[in-house]
Amino acid sequence: MNSWTLVYESFDPPQEKLREALCTVGNGYFCTRGAAPESRADDVHYPGTYLAGGYNRLETQIAGRTIENEDLVNLPNWLPLSFRIQGGDWFNLQGVKIHSYRQTLDLKQGLLQRSIRFEDAEQRITLLEQKCLVHMGNRHLAALETCLQAENWSGKVDFCSALDGRVVNDNVERYSDLANRHLEPLAAQQLDEETLLLKMRTNQSRVEIAQASRTRIFIAGAAQTPERSLDQQDDYIAQQFTINLEQGQEARIEKIIALFTSRDEALSECGLEARTAAARAGCFDDLLKGHALRWKHLWRRFDINLEEANGDKGERNKMILRLHIFHLLQTVSMHAIKLDIGVPSRGWHGEAYRGHIFWDELFIFPLLNLRTPEITRTLLKYRYRRLDEARAAARESGFRGAMYPWQSGSNGREESQEVHLNPKSGNWIPDNSRLQRHVNAAIAWNVWQYFQVTDDLEYLCFYGAEMILEIARFWSSLVQWNEEIERYEILGVMGPDEYHDAYPDSDQPGLNNNTYTNVMAVWVLSCALETLEVLPENRRQELCEILGLKEDEIERWDHISRRMRLVFHGEGLLSQFEGYDELEELDWESYRQKHGKVMRLDRILEAEDDTPNRYKCSKQADVLMLFYLFSAEELQTLFERLGYDFDCQTIPKNIDYYLARTSHGSTLSQVVHSWVLSRSDREGSWDLYAQALRSDIDDIQGGTTPEGIHLGAMAGTVDLIQRCYTGIETRNGVLHLNPCLPRELMSLCLQLHYRGQLLTLRITQEKMKLTCQQCEIEAIRVAYGEQEYRLRGGETLEMNLCSKECP
Repeated sequence: MNSWTLVYESFDPPQEKLREALCTVGNGYFCTRGAAPESRADDVHYPGTYLAGGYNRLETQIAGRTIENEDLVNLPNWLPLSFRIQGGDWFNLQGVKIHSYRQTLDLKQGLLQRSIRFEDAEQRITLLEQKCLVHMGNRHLAALETCLQAENWSGKVDFCSALDGRVVNDNVERYSDLANRHLEPLAAQQLDEETLLLKMRTNQSRVEIAQASRTRIFIAGAAQTPERSLDQQDDYIAQQFTINLEQGQEARIEKIIALFTSRDEALSECGLEARTAAARAGCFDDLLKGHALRWKHLWRRFDINLEEANGDKGERNKMILRLHIFHLLQTVSMHAIKLDIGVPSRGWHGEAYRGHIFWDELFIFPLLNLRTPEITRTLLKYRYRRLDEARAAARESGFRGAMYPWQSGSNGREESQEVHLNPKSGNWIPDNSRLQRHVNAAIAWNVWQYFQVTDDLEYLCFYGAEMILEIARFWSSLVQWNEEIERYEILGVMGPDEYHDAYPDSDQPGLNNNTYTNVMAVWVLSCALETLEVLPENRRQELCEILGLKEDEIERWDHISRRMRLVFHGEGLLSQFEGYDELEELDWESYRQKHGKVMRLDRILEAEDDTPNRYKCSKQADVLMLFYLFSAEELQTLFERLGYDFDCQTIPKNIDYYLARTSHGSTLSQVVHSWVLSRSDREGSWDLYAQALRSDIDDIQGGTTPEGIHLGAMAGTVDLIQRCYTGIETRNGVLHLNPCLPRELMSLCLQLHYRGQLLTLRITQEKMKLTCQQCEIEAIRVAYGEQEYRLRGGETLEMNLCSKECP
């Protein structure tokens, strides 16, 4: 087992689309699914190339109404390179006898490789080897190398190299009734004997996309110049050429492509830039060398070296963890610093959720904060640039401040669908998910956590504080005062759970006093008050003047943060929302016997003309999100501020109660549950971590991963190692460490960036060692238990860990 490679040893048509998602190669600017170059979209394959933030809107008539959806656009397919031997059929793996097959994703180099030895109907045996990359150094370049060796035959081979703009968005079956043709042709031409150019444009957002491909042919290392014929259409262009191979000879075909768009910076015209870049690009080996170097630098920052007690299983787990890091960096690499993009929940790997940005940043930014905070800073600006749209959304709904959307795309308007299809029943049903107002709290949380790790006061002054204050203003205007109980309430929302969007038999969507939402609103208001204290006096005055923020409004925030209502049932149990205790218990065993996996219990119930609104069931963690985000000490402070008693001993009780009522319909759920169990049930935490680790590689939800990876869950599994099991917290200018490794984890080693300092952290079951690398950086404050230390560059903090059970 090699912990740096994902390997498939056989061709498995039903699994191809899953593998294509998992073997996607990208660089943060664009990504290309790991489809075979000879394939086209059908029941087995789905080639797809996606531009970071490349959206387009189309209208569809559904159920007597016009629905407008914004989608991440499937760009022209640059991969097509196929061949046929002696005028036979064009190569198709399903039409030949496969002697050997091996597909490898080399995580260390960012290289997808395929080796196939096959026999055709004429008993000709051929060896096909291919390598594919999307360049991590030059964001506009990608390359494909194809080697074809004639083992027991001699003859002619026809090749076809193409750029195909005839593509549509057809990756998600449940979207099949929606308009999906996003591209219109602008130009298709042959630039010279080696180079083709295809230029398309999205038909609503008017983004121009130019691809230039340069195809070169070599036999025995010598360049070949066969005559090329041209197939030129408005939205498709291809070259065909024929070469002669002698038995034992190998032909090598290099296809280098350059991709530019009209929204790129520092360009004249995207077609001209693509043409120039393709001409200037080096050969495949040169590109691979520079590409691998950039990945080497990324792995130096991001790798986590684990040692598990179970050797082979541990190596596989390490490989999957690296696969997760790999896909995170392909989605938001250093190239993101130049772009106006958010973090899509499904990566740029497919068309699920239409490439939209949800709240998954909450699970992704902590990993980036402690590795490359420069990327987090850029991604947070995606939200800042859409602050005015959030303000407009709040006004239109009768609120003040900024109300960010549950789903965000190009300009920050609400992109949540109004109806969605239940593939189990075939019914279109109302979608109320936009009532998940807690996305606003997540954005404020992300801003504050970035500041805690980096101490980037400049960012807070000029970007972050304004968002926090406007989100606080939104919560202040959303709450309602209940005179009878003398508490503020939040009515008509949805929590993270998502199964519950209304009360049973109610015609009105929304729930009252969702515990997670109410507590997070209190935290935001408290954070806004602290932000005003942190800001330099002149900047505080400027912001208050710009926002019209008066002292009486600030006093109202303080009052709300002390008088918000929380609902309990039983002894010490936080109610997911008001009235939760009155819902029916679900017969989980019966449903599992009938349906097997019940992750999408909502679809099962709707297909049976029922609804999860009637039951105590959850798609994913809701109340338990509080234990994921806050330490027991922080929660105690919040509860005391509200005037509620909080006993830390009730945390396990809440965990057990809600874990037993959760279907894990979201891949995020197992991450959260693993985290909250890490101190009280290390074995249970590790089991859930292992399940979360397999979510995508095993497609445990049965068909969702082929539509795009689950980036939040991937980053969450890495962060479980990085922050949860190390006990890292960043608050009040102190780096807190409280390691509690699962018994299966013998040791871990990783690098961290904290307030400008590069740190190396090594932990075993018995010891912790923290080393500061940079001598010129100011000393940082580090805490373990009740003891606080000051650590300077070149110094090492080493200590024995408590041998007793983790607290």
